[in-house]
Amino acid sequence: MNTVGIVAEYNPFHRGHAYHLAETRRLLGGGSAVVAVMTGDFVQRGSPAAYSKFARAEAACRCGVDLVLELPLPWCLASAEGFARGAVGILDALGQCTHLSFGSECGDLELIKNTAMALADPAMNAAVKDELGGGISYAAARQEALRKRAPELAAVLDTPNNILAVEYVKAIYQDGAHLEPVTVGRVGAGHDETGSGGPKSASEIRHGMAEGADMTDYMPAEAARVFTREETIGRGFMSPEMLETAVVSRLRMLPAEAFGRLPDAGGGVGDALYKAVREEPGLDSIAAAAKSRGCAMSRIRRMIMCAALGVTSGMTDGVPPYTRVLAVNGRGREILRAAAGTTDIPIVTKPADVRALSPRCAGLFALGADAHDLYVLGRRASEERRGGADWRTGPCVVQSD
Repeated sequence: MNTVGIVAEYNPFHRGHAYHLAETRRLLGGGSAVVAVMTGDFVQRGSPAAYSKFARAEAACRCGVDLVLELPLPWCLASAEGFARGAVGILDALGQCTHLSFGSECGDLELIKNTAMALADPAMNAAVKDELGGGISYAAARQEALRKRAPELAAVLDTPNNILAVEYVKAIYQDGAHLEPVTVGRVGAGHDETGSGGPKSASEIRHGMAEGADMTDYMPAEAARVFTREETIGRGFMSPEMLETAVVSRLRMLPAEAFGRLPDAGGGVGDALYKAVREEPGLDSIAAAAKSRGCAMSRIRRMIMCAALGVTSGMTDGVPPYTRVLAVNGRGREILRAAAGTTDIPIVTKPADVRALSPRCAGLFALGADAHDLYVLGRRASEERRGGADWRTGPCVVQSD
């Protein structure tokens, strides 16, 4: 039986995600088990997740994922390369996954592989450095360097899911992961786009939720039930605006040197961000004031959230030293039992057990727990804003049919 790894945010889980699971099992066998490594309460775009990691993991597990593992916070807020290497590293370290399945706009695995191999060529480093001399962002410099060396591949980097797909394959190649890549072509609206045919994108669903629309028709019934329950008990949809005051207040209390320790803070970006934090009234204006021509807005937004949550440069070096079980069903429990003899990293099921792990593991877990304490401040119900929930919450165990 194949065991397939997936890297996900499920922000929130929708019909497009269900399609990806179904197509993956069609390609690899209907009996394939699925393990997802998922971001926590803050996602790679540098914003809070629509629902907590616990609710999103439960929804995924009720909709066909067998085991949901958490990607530790610093990797959640890393660049596409760091995000991919952290998640792929966990799936490989588990010692149970045979494949890695991911969505892509192009749906062409050979094209993705060729692009990944071209970018992994050591000679690309010098080519990208030359392009950076023109004052453009790293992503733009890399794509331009690739265009000059292999123009037929450069267009692959035009779309966000293709970019992540390339990074997943590159991580497999560079780190020697024992995972066979599989891609499923996206259907419906693209990432951060609207569309009239097929499943709506997660960003389109979040936008509808922010406008007060009922978007449950665009989710599988089991996922919709989980998120509806969350709304009912005061743990409903979270938009960035709901946490803006809390985040800005944290930022303004930080000394200048804290911004110099942020990931990607070189080239004066950390200084510019510190100045913007002291002067600007909100997160959008802070990001706009700190942005420069050679710095992508996505990088600035991640830096802002890293500053608020205490993520510093160097935290994402290497493979994450542990992972945490967020949700599991019967088949997922079998995977965990098998992984006990194969995994290269600890798998935390009881939060208190992390205190017996290495200082680095304990520190990263505490960082994620503090992030959850910030996240809950945006909730409607005052009782749901209590601190310390990350230390009290165990995995959601979904009973298999």
